[in-house]
Amino acid sequence: LAGPYLLKIALDNSIPNKDIKGIIELSGIFLLTLLISAVCLKYKIRIMSVMGQNVIYNIRKDLFVHLQELPFTYYDSRPHGKILVRVVNYVNSLSDLLSNGIINFITDISSLVFIIVFMMLINVKLTLICMVGIPALVGAVFLIKNAQRKAWQVVSSKQSNLNAYIHESISGMKVTQSFVREKENLKIFGTQSDSCRKSWMKAVKIQFLMGPSVDNISILTISLVYLFGVSWIGKGVTVGVLIAFVGYIWRFWAPINNIANFYNQIINAMAYVERIFEAMDEKVTIKDLPGAVEMPPIKGDLEFRHVNFSYDEGRQILYDINFKVRRGETIALVGATGAGKTTIISLISRFYDVKDGNILIDGTDIKDVTLKSLRSQMGIMLQDSFVFSGTIMDNIRYGKLDASDEEVIAAAKAVKAHDFIMEMENGYMTQVNERGTRLSVGQRQ
Repeated sequence: LAGPYLLKIALDNSIPNKDIKGIIELSGIFLLTLLISAVCLKYKIRIMSVMGQNVIYNIRKDLFVHLQELPFTYYDSRPHGKILVRVVNYVNSLSDLLSNGIINFITDISSLVFIIVFMMLINVKLTLICMVGIPALVGAVFLIKNAQRKAWQVVSSKQSNLNAYIHESISGMKVTQSFVREKENLKIFGTQSDSCRKSWMKAVKIQFLMGPSVDNISILTISLVYLFGVSWIGKGVTVGVLIAFVGYIWRFWAPINNIANFYNQIINAMAYVERIFEAMDEKVTIKDLPGAVEMPPIKGDLEFRHVNFSYDEGRQILYDINFKVRRGETIALVGATGAGKTTIISLISRFYDVKDGNILIDGTDIKDVTLKSLRSQMGIMLQDSFVFSGTIMDNIRYGKLDASDEEVIAAAKAVKAHDFIMEMENGYMTQVNERGTRLSVGQRQ
């Protein structure tokens, strides 16, 4: 920033007076400022990269923690692909903004202030002419911002839909290939992808309106500075003043152009931030109530008292359900599909809360105990058996992470799984992939 000002001093004082010492001193000062700028730039990049990635890490971590606390109803009503895109894609979209954008914005604002100060020191009238275009630029920003924000919100929604469809298609690929529906699948994918592309292009077109606005306004003001500056030579404006001022005016519009680009980044990122906050604002409805206590060791008595439950308002699943199960008893729930058999099992572990009535285990209402102490004593085999990536040993140990190898093997023997596990190439250390596709349905259970 000091370069043009030092050049003005050299042109107006040192060179006309043949002050060699002054020229050398000015050159030394200029080289020193370049060295300081290079060092500051190096540390700026390093500091902001670390800070930006730390913020991204914390946002993703907080979002993931919150997602783990949300009830089943949240996942029942949303495609998993839409949830995934918020944790990965939307958070990643903030990376460049936080790692580079903010520090560059601060740097550009600081540069702009110093440039204006130097310009005022050189010539106040030319500085005021240079700033004539600022109100026009602010007006252009306000004209564009609403359309730009809405356009990026549409892009965010389209990307979410596309990601959800891809996730669904990959999960159901066996069904697709079994019914030879690859062509139909591709057609739907093409429609979704093209819709996403068109919405992106529309948003980019609106965003690019900002660049020409800044360029046109800057060219206009620079032309005015040349016009008035040349006409004022000999009337308070020297050649050194004009040359230095021209150097600063180009520097003046560079940070303004960067700030305009940063504003575009913010508008773009806000569409994704809103989606992230939508997930963060979801209420955790299934949680420990105030005063909840640890569940004593469960003996096995279970009672439903006048239990009513519905997943949605106006669609009752269970109505005034009453029954008792004594410890040691084995019972079977029999009924038509959709009668509520799985729902009853889910209510016992408090994956959902009953609308009315009470569920008691050993005489204790399950709402009065902590979720962890309740669920840690439950053993449930869900309809959809899920196997995590890792070894068979790790998957069996999932219910008790501190279980010894002997305890894991004993558990496998108890459910008659030990023999087929030992027939695998690496026994309990055999690697299985997500959802356990190498295992049969019976083996996964």
